Amino acid sequence: MTEYTIKPLGPDTWDDFARLIERQGNASFGAPGCWCLWFHPDDAAREPDGANGRARKQRLVDQGRAHAALVFDGDLAVGWCQYGSPEELPGIHHRKDYEAGLVRLPEYRLTCIFVDKAYRKRGVAAAALRGALDLIAKAGGGVVEGYPHDLQEGKKISSSFLYNLTRSVYEEAGFTYERPKGKGNCVMTATIAPR
Repeated sequence: MTEYTIKPLGPDTWDDFARLIERQGNASFGAPGCWCLWFHPDDAAREPDGANGRARKQRLVDQGRAHAALVFDGDLAVGWCQYGSPEELPGIHHRKDYEAGLVRLPEYRLTCIFVDKAYRKRGVAAAALRGALDLIAKAGGGVVEGYPHDLQEGKKISSSFLYNLTRSVYEEAGFTYERPKGKGNCVMTATIAPR
């Protein structure tokens, strides 16, 4: 198993993050047009840079309004786990189902986990998830929600569609199942102690 290093997304790791996205070509997640902006507020994600996703995401990073755990293999960024507060990341899939069962907003959300196509099935996604939890602990901890795919036994899904891993990976990281969300996803939580 390769030893990966985790670094927070910030101005000093921006170029590494940008190269990771740009290496993906036309992949559905991490594509040059995506830049993991969908989960950010509409105003932050869409203005004032128009269609330029790279510039919009870099602006959010420079302003401290976009967070992620970047996974490195040596000097090469090979994956990430985006996290942030509900205010920072209000866009979630299956919002109606989510809000119907909502009791209290978490301190943090994990909205997207992406792995370089050349590094899939090599432990990068789980490293990204653990890295995000470690960065959240260093920032003071709190209740963290994730929205993984809740696959029925025997059902498989292409890794290119797993934008937030599977329930079993979250369970291995210490998350507890809360409720279903949408047709194939669920809400899972973990309370992360400050460090």
